[in-house]
Amino acid sequence: KHNKRSLLIHPKLTSDGGLLFQDDAPLRKINACSNLIFQNSHDKFHHSIETDIDGNIWVPSHFYPQSLPIEKVGRDIIEKGGFSDDAVVRLSAEGNILFEKSVSQIFIDNDLEYLLFSVGDKFFSDTDPIHLNDIQPVNFDGEFWEKGDIFLSLRHQSMVLLFRPSTNEIIWKGTGPFFHQHDVDILDSHRISIFNNNSKDFVNADMVDGHNEVIIYDFKTNEYSSYLKDSLIENDVRTITAGRSEILPNGDLFAEESNYGRTLFFNKDSPLRWTHVNRAM
Repeated sequence: KHNKRSLLIHPKLTSDGGLLFQDDAPLRKINACSNLIFQNSHDKFHHSIETDIDGNIWVPSHFYPQSLPIEKVGRDIIEKGGFSDDAVVRLSAEGNILFEKSVSQIFIDNDLEYLLFSVGDKFFSDTDPIHLNDIQPVNFDGEFWEKGDIFLSLRHQSMVLLFRPSTNEIIWKGTGPFFHQHDVDILDSHRISIFNNNSKDFVNADMVDGHNEVIIYDFKTNEYSSYLKDSLIENDVRTITAGRSEILPNGDLFAEESNYGRTLFFNKDSPLRWTHVNRAM
């Protein structure tokens, strides 16, 4: 975007030793020697970068010009208050776009248009009704999903979707006990985890109402539960935006408190094993 240094947002290491990253603009990959492998500037890419079992890259983007009709959303750019047309994008390992779809259009196609244009006097959250912040690809068939499906975390809807690109169908949507959530992970054949920022738009600011949580949803029982809740409370984990979590196969928990540059690692039986703070934040 300019000649100054940029912040590498959600960098992801690849199995070949490369690094994928974006700075709220082009998606780039460099190799282990820092040489540029590709740069895709077709869209304005943002938020998390994920890869699937076939090596494809999934990353959110902003469509501009917006894909929705001009009489609905206009054509102003986002930086000047224009409608944020968030999109799901799948790229090949070489950085070529294979699939892209507006999330607002997904809503319209699945009879959810009322969630886009019926809140407030204009648009919800300053013309940003979706705010896609994570795409989690499904890598195996199961009772509740199919390989090729994707989970979408929609921050400004406080909603998680299970979407099937092959048929353009929303298979499931969850608006459970989470607010402005981020980072969806698939735990096994019937459970997912969600990093619950628990941030709310109160009168003075967007703030964490208590603490962050790691929420587990079980498709078999249709129940939500909170994972290592007491540990997160005891260590005052409370990032307002961003945030990541990973429940490891043995039950240990890794958490990133992004706004404060802190990472934490918990044993599965709750005690904090270690924490690290990036003082440069």
